[in-house]
Amino acid sequence: MLQLQFLSSPPVSAQTSKFNTISNPKLFPSFSSLKSLQNYAFKFNTLSLTSKPSKFSLKCGQSEYFDQKQRFNNSSSTSPPPSSAGSPPRYYVGHSIYKGKAALTVEPKAPEFVPLDSGAFKISREGFVLLQFAPAAGVRQYDWGRKQVFSLSVTEIGTLISLGTKESCEFFHDPFKGKSDEGKVRKVLKVEPLPDGSGHFFNLGVQNKLVNMDESIYIPITLAEFTVLKSAFSFILPYLLGWHAFANSTKPDEASRVNNANPRYGGDYEWSR
Repeated sequence: MLQLQFLSSPPVSAQTSKFNTISNPKLFPSFSSLKSLQNYAFKFNTLSLTSKPSKFSLKCGQSEYFDQKQRFNNSSSTSPPPSSAGSPPRYYVGHSIYKGKAALTVEPKAPEFVPLDSGAFKISREGFVLLQFAPAAGVRQYDWGRKQVFSLSVTEIGTLISLGTKESCEFFHDPFKGKSDEGKVRKVLKVEPLPDGSGHFFNLGVQNKLVNMDESIYIPITLAEFTVLKSAFSFILPYLLGWHAFANSTKPDEASRVNNANPRYGGDYEWSR
């Protein structure tokens, strides 16, 4: 990045360098005559030796290098833009499976926390995975207006993760359990192995006496598709429990201060006895 030009006497060309000072004295002027040549400068090049009059100059391209690097870093940044409210951006994800009879969409839902008087937060509701079943309305068309939903709890997710290729399970939900309309809406999700062992059937049956509706939607899930679901369920399970928030907020020094101040905190009381 540095270019250096300096003063010197005119160089000797490659052709004239064959002669010595005795046979060609005119090619090598005396020291007194060199003073008259101080206004000439040459630029050294390994390929050619040519005299070029110029002034002594020193050029540094370091600032240009950092300017280009800064512009490159700004243009290649992949960090998400901040939201208008100043809070971190939110992301919505999901996974869908489309078949001839129906479509299935899987979406994780985050847990909920409530603030405490101490300034900390406590989980008030665990997260879950929302299953949405939509019947087919034509070739590669689905009627999402008639979709039926089923929320998988963390325990039900654990059941699906541990399900074998020849095993089945069944979940029953009553959205109005403990309320005046208990028993009027019944949801049953059955997961049964396919006869050839290539996957499972997901069958959701919904009986709603409030609107006089009885519908059943089923979709075959291949072994590969079920493996993807299991992997996604295993990954998201600690986040549905809210353990990621605890891990992100806990530091070794802070944890030690809390434990020393309260010896009965967590499981430390058991180990300190």
